[in-house]
Amino acid sequence: MSETLEPQTFRVTRADLVRYAGASGDFNTIHWSDRIATSVGLPGVIAHGMLTMALVGRAVTAWAGAPDAVVEYSVRFARPVPVPDTDEGTEVVVTGTVKGTTDEGLTKLALTATCQGEKVLSLAQATIRKR
Repeated sequence: MSETLEPQTFRVTRADLVRYAGASGDFNTIHWSDRIATSVGLPGVIAHGMLTMALVGRAVTAWAGAPDAVVEYSVRFARPVPVPDTDEGTEVVVTGTVKGTTDEGLTKLALTATCQGEKVLSLAQATIRKR
C-alpha cells in the first residue's frame, strides 16, 4: 500500500444521475431539473451527495485492495457537484494521503474530492485494514 492515493478521476453525467436516482429511489428534482435547482439557489442540477461519497469510496476500496479492508469511512458535504447537461458532464477527482496508523495497526487515510478545482467534501477520512 503506497503512502498516497494517486488521483482518480470519475466522470459524472446526467445519465449517471438518472441511473443513481433509479437505484437509490432519490428522485429529488434538484438532481434532474435545472429550473427547480436554480430556483432554490443552486448553480443547476447537482449530483446526489451519496453518489459523490460512493465515488470516493470506490477510490478508497481500489487503493485498499478490497471493499472489506475499509473499517471506517466518513465525509461531510462541503459544496454541491454541478452536473451540466452535456455529454461530458463533470469530473470528480479523488486523492488521499496516509496520516498514520492506529495502535491496532489500521491505516488512517485523509481524503480529498474536488470538482472544477473546488473541494466538494470536507473531513473525508477512512480507516483501512492492511492486507
